[in-house]
Amino acid sequence: MIVSDLLAIIWVVFGTQIAWFGLGNAQLSITEDNRLSDISYWAFSTLLVVLWMGALSWSDSRSYRVIGSGSTEYVRIATSSVRLFGVIAIVAFLARIDVARGFLLISLPLGVLVLLVVRWLWRQWLVAKRSSGEWSARVLLVGSQESVRQITHELARSPRSGYVVVGACIPHGRIAGTIEGTNIPVMGNVTAVHEAMDAIDADTVVITSTDELPVDKVKEISWGLEAGRQHLVLAPSIIDVAGPRLHTRPVAGLPLIHVETPRFSLGQKFVKRAFDVFTASIFIVLLSPILIAVTIAVMTTSHGPVIYRQQRIGQHGSPFYMLKFRSMRVGAERELKGLLEAQGTSEKPLFKIKNDPRITAVGRVIRRYSLDELPQLFNVLTGSMSIVGPRPQIAAEVALYTDAARRRLLARPGLTGLWQVSGRSSLGWEDAVRLDLYYVENWSLAGDLAILAKTARAVLSPGDSAH
Repeated sequence: MIVSDLLAIIWVVFGTQIAWFGLGNAQLSITEDNRLSDISYWAFSTLLVVLWMGALSWSDSRSYRVIGSGSTEYVRIATSSVRLFGVIAIVAFLARIDVARGFLLISLPLGVLVLLVVRWLWRQWLVAKRSSGEWSARVLLVGSQESVRQITHELARSPRSGYVVVGACIPHGRIAGTIEGTNIPVMGNVTAVHEAMDAIDADTVVITSTDELPVDKVKEISWGLEAGRQHLVLAPSIIDVAGPRLHTRPVAGLPLIHVETPRFSLGQKFVKRAFDVFTASIFIVLLSPILIAVTIAVMTTSHGPVIYRQQRIGQHGSPFYMLKFRSMRVGAERELKGLLEAQGTSEKPLFKIKNDPRITAVGRVIRRYSLDELPQLFNVLTGSMSIVGPRPQIAAEVALYTDAARRRLLARPGLTGLWQVSGRSSLGWEDAVRLDLYYVENWSLAGDLAILAKTARAVLSPGDSAH
């Protein structure tokens, strides 16, 4: 990654210089005591490359803790690059160095873009390796049987994070058994951690609970680990909380973890709304040929209106009319109850019909590639929806919500959402709620951008989960 980052930065910086100044020996001017002195842009570009590489290293953007999953790696690349160019601009102003603004204005965004693409390619390679168990930490779980089972389940959800559970130590555990509901072998009780690590060649100990551990056992485990090769991780029982809401604070030797209450500040609300309006406007302009083509296809192949308006429940439980291209025959709503009962899912608040007979021929195509959802861009402009958020549901589905599920209504519903890019219709209701609540309680603009990128991939390659 160091080599690829270096090559990317050299290509961008010197490529921009050559494109802006040509191959000649262009000079930048420094005003010093009313006298001008010149420095070659070749020297300046070389210094910029060195500083940029240093910024990426100082931000820890190549840490094994952030590569492979999540947006932290990409955020660190962008923020460290912007800070570097900000410092250069300030120094140039204070030292009265005349640096070509066009050179900097092209280098920064282009460099960040190229770095992100390079890192994304590395991530695809790493994810492929981790899916087969390579390039992953071999984890020994230590704690109660229930906490071990829960953490095993959560880690299995995200193999790209690079944790492979290879064994567990539980109170009163006996070798040769397995954790109930899993194939994780029990390697003994919680007093035999180091012996168990040697036996299964584990390099990471994850403490899943401490209630049944002897006093000071966690410290004893950490003392016996080989520095730089073996690691200790504490896994609190709270789940589905994103990094920005977590803050650690050592108090009297206690590593206290502060979990901030989910909230939207006025600044966050403004940023999200501005992002929605800007993105929806751009999409409407760029996708106008597709909007026209789908309109003609629906109009000429089946009887009925082109746009289907359906009442959905929006933010804070307020109803609104969601727009879609009509993909079903007229009167399809009257058939829903009978189809759900025949399918045996009438009591589930995620009303999906498999092999739905009401869908038209054109409807199957536009639903598969989510083209039927495009009119919701106008819902976004009017403020009833957002680009990213929990998908809105009908009143009958909302009536089946639990107290936890009702927290989905705290955010404005979205055209796309986290559950859609995590399996779409193949996910069960419980998983859909869990993902939506995670989004609502841990919103960030970087997260919205990541979901949009995944949405594009899901639309272009929908697989079998889109219906």
